[in-house]
Order: sequence, then structure tokens, then C-alpha cells
Amino acid sequence: MTYVFYTFAEMRKITADWVCPVISEPIPNGVVICDDAGKILAVEQREHHDVATLEIHRGVLTPGFINTHCHLELSHMKGKVDTGTGLIPFITGVVTQRDAIQDVIQSAIRQAEEEMLEGGIVALGDISNTPDTFATKAHGRMRYYTFLEVFDFLQEENAQKTIEAGIAVFNQLDLARDSARAIVPHAPYSVSESLFKAINSFNPSGGITVSIHNQETPPENQLFKEKKGAFLDFYGKFGISLEQFKASGQTSIYYALAHLNPYNRNLFVHNTLTTRAEIQAANDWSQKVYWATCPNANLYIENRLPDYSAFMDTNARMTIGTDSLTSNWQLSVLEEMKTIARLQSYVPFSNLLRWATLNGAEALGFDDSLGSLQPGKRPGILLLNGLDDGWRLGMGATVKRLV
Repeated sequence: MTYVFYTFAEMRKITADWVCPVISEPIPNGVVICDDAGKILAVEQREHHDVATLEIHRGVLTPGFINTHCHLELSHMKGKVDTGTGLIPFITGVVTQRDAIQDVIQSAIRQAEEEMLEGGIVALGDISNTPDTFATKAHGRMRYYTFLEVFDFLQEENAQKTIEAGIAVFNQLDLARDSARAIVPHAPYSVSESLFKAINSFNPSGGITVSIHNQETPPENQLFKEKKGAFLDFYGKFGISLEQFKASGQTSIYYALAHLNPYNRNLFVHNTLTTRAEIQAANDWSQKVYWATCPNANLYIENRLPDYSAFMDTNARMTIGTDSLTSNWQLSVLEEMKTIARLQSYVPFSNLLRWATLNGAEALGFDDSLGSLQPGKRPGILLLNGLDDGWRLGMGATVKRLV
């Protein structure tokens, strides 16, 4: 037996019933050894250590959670938009009610960040349309990927002024340590071909993540297949003409695939209507495709969930997001995992944990330090309780951040 001796002045040895490194099988009575900055030095067995030197817990140790999709700037809108209305009325509610005084907006953003930190979230993929979140992000309390989102409602002639306005906001972000940013398209139904080209021209090719909302409501696919449905009425109410728009006869994701850059990491968000064939088409298009699911938001808005079996059967790289407090009751990755476990219980806990940690870290390009319990990383360490003997996640499960 080989023993490793550590000479660090400040060192913690944290042990629990199980340790889930994510990159390997769970370890019974494992010990995670880290320095005072949270950097993991080793993952070992309890029997190799003097009990008096250990912090002993009941439960499961996991890496910190990665929330790949949120609109932090909308935190002040909690409870303002009704549930169950469908996406288009929801969007209308956001557009018409999002204005508020800055003190209210900033307070809500800070409270939402605190909620996520307490819930074990260590990194966030955050959609920004304004600079409202930038002051909070500058403190660097978690690792952020800011997606500066732009849209021109399919109006080709507005693409240039839209990208210029987006760049102006983008340049106001003072990156905190280990944070990142990109300009991204909102959704297929709201971004013209010209704006896609402008986004691709601005962003570097390769090494970044681009987020896009995808196939969240039936009228989205109907618009692209037939140029019919509720989006025509939605745009008409705002005086926006779709006269130049031509239906492709295919679903909306194919429009996105035709205009996104396959050399970047591309994160498709929501995907409640995405089929096996479409998932496979995207995976064939690029080896850097990731999928974010936000189940509680999907239930809040449209009362539907994705077919997770389609993603599992195609080896899709799934991640977990919360969306915003406008479309959710809380910002908790654990609550998203519990919803999937309750309503689509065939998804194993091992999948849920990987979606909530390592896959999310890879999707944001943060897997150099986050997502798994590995020596050299600083992923945060969580204590999870509420798994039964069959490794099923109970509805009473809780999480506590230890590091």
C-alpha cells in the first residue's frame, strides 16, 4: 500500500458515506483532501487516515453544481408573469413588465446570486441583455459565462444597429477572475441571417460557448415549416412585419444549425420539442454541441418537459439550467434534478449528477477547475442528502456547501 504525505499548513480531509468524483464510480467512505483555498489534493479511502483528522459527514460528497442557463437580470420579476400561459404570452409579459428602478433590480440580482451560492452553484451561464448584472459579477463570487444576447426579430435591415448596440453593452463588462463572455443569438425565431453573420464575425471562432434558445414551443417550429401560427400574430401586435421571411419547410433547429459556428461550443437551451433525429443531426453537425434543460421553467411556462430518453439514446451532452425567477420558483440545480427524478424517473442519478456538474463545466469551458472531484481542481464540495438505497433522488433531498 502506498501512502501519500502532505505538508500543507492548512488542509482539510472531508469524508462521507460516499464520494462521487463524477469522472469515476462512487467511492464508499471516500475522503476528499483539499487545501485552504479549496484545491483538491487527493481523493482517497477513509481507512488510510486517522479518524481524528477527518471531517466526517453522513451523505454523499459531490462537486459544486453548474447552472448553464439563467437570466439573472430578470430576478426582480419573480411572480409577475403567470404560469401555464405558453411561451408567447410569457414573452409578452416579460417585455411589458421588465422595467423597474435600479435599486430594486440590483437588490434582486444580489439576492438571487446568494440563493444560488447557498444552493451549491459554483458557476453560471447567464443571459444578459443589459449591463444590470455586471456590478454583481465583478465581485467574482462564482464563475460566470456572460451571454450578451441580441435579436432583431428577423428584420435583416436592423442587423447592423443591433450588433452595434450589443457590442456597446458587451464592452461594459469588466471580467472578474475566470469569467468569460460572448455575443449570442436569442433564438431562431428572433435572429435574422444577417444578424447571425454579424455575431459570427464578432466572436472568435473556437474556444468560446454560444447559447441559443431552441424549440421551446410548437409555434416556433410551425413558423419555420409553414410560416403560420402564433408568432405571426405576436410580431404583428408589435408592428413587426415578416413579409420577407420565408419558411424553410424544416423545424427551427435546422435554421440555427445553418447559421451557427460549428467550431464553437454551442449550447441549445430548453429543447422541449427536440426529436431524436434533430439531436443526432446536431451531434453530426458538430462535436461541440451541448443541451441545457430547465425542467421547472418548462413546466412554469408550457407545462411540458423534453423527452430525456431521446437525449440519452443519442449520447447527447446534457446540462442543467434554472432559467430566471420570472419563469421559476427558485434558482436551484438540485430542484431541477428532483423534478426530473420525479417526473421522468428512468433517468439515473448518475446521469443527473453528470448533467449538473461535469457536462455543465465542459459546456462553459470551465472544466479546467470545475465539474469533478479531481486533484488540481477547485470545484467546490457539496454534501448531498436524500438518496435512497437504490440511488434514487428523493423529493426531500438537501444540499449543503462544504467548500
